[in-house]
Amino acid sequence: MALMMVQLAFARETPKDSRQSSYQLMTAENQAMQDDPNLNPALFWVMDGHSLWKEKMGNKNVSCASCHGDSGKKMTGVATQFPKVIRGKLQTLEGQINQCRTSQQDAPALAYESKDLLALSTFVAIQSKGMPIAVQETPLNKQDLQQGKRFFNERMGQLNLSCAQCHQDRAGLKLGGSLIPQGHPTAYPIYRIEWQTMGSLQRRLRNCMSGVRAKQFEYGSTEMAQLELFLMWRARGMPLETPGVRP
Repeated sequence: MALMMVQLAFARETPKDSRQSSYQLMTAENQAMQDDPNLNPALFWVMDGHSLWKEKMGNKNVSCASCHGDSGKKMTGVATQFPKVIRGKLQTLEGQINQCRTSQQDAPALAYESKDLLALSTFVAIQSKGMPIAVQETPLNKQDLQQGKRFFNERMGQLNLSCAQCHQDRAGLKLGGSLIPQGHPTAYPIYRIEWQTMGSLQRRLRNCMSGVRAKQFEYGSTEMAQLELFLMWRARGMPLETPGVRP
C-alpha cells in the first residue's frame, strides 16, 4: 500500500512531456522521406559537406579535417550545444563554422543560406543525429536566453502577433488547413519541400517574421542568435533529427 502511494505521488509530480516535434504532424510519406537515407534529399548536402570538410583552403591551406579528423566523428554532440557563448560572444553553429574559416583557415566567411555553409552545417549536425539537445541556462548565456524569451513572447509586425501565440497557445490547431506545430527546432538544417532546397533555422524564423509583417532580424545577428538560443533551450532533451524534411 505504501509503495502504491509513493508511485501515485511520483506520477503526480512528474508530468508527461507533452512537447512534440513537427515530424509527428507530417504524412507517413514525408516521414519516410526523412527516415530513409535513400529518399532524404538532404543527404546530397551531407555529402557535399563532407567534401568541403576535407578540402584545404584559405591562405593557411588547411581543412576542417586537419584539426577535427576526416570522418567528422569528433563533432559528435557538438550541434546539440549551440548556440553557445564562445569568447564572450553568443555563437550559432553557422557562426562558429565561419569563425573557424576566418581565424583558422584565413578564408572568407560563407554567406548565410549559401550552399557551402548549409552543407558544412548539415554535415556537422548529422554527427549528433538522435542525441538530446543539450542547451542549458548558464551564467554566461543567461542574459541572451532571457532576451530570446522576450523575442519569443513579444508581439511584432502589422499583425501584432508573437511566436508564442501560434506555437505555444495555438499549437495543434489549424491555420490555413495545416496543423500549427509547437515550433521546436529539432531538425535544422532542414530540406523543406516548399523551398526545394536546404534551409537554416534562421531562414525559417525570417519567414515567420515576414508572415506577420514584421521587420526581419538579419542573418547572423545577435538578435537571431538569442531567439535561436531560447528555442533550442525550449527543446532541450528532445532528440536532434538533423537532417530533417518538412513540407
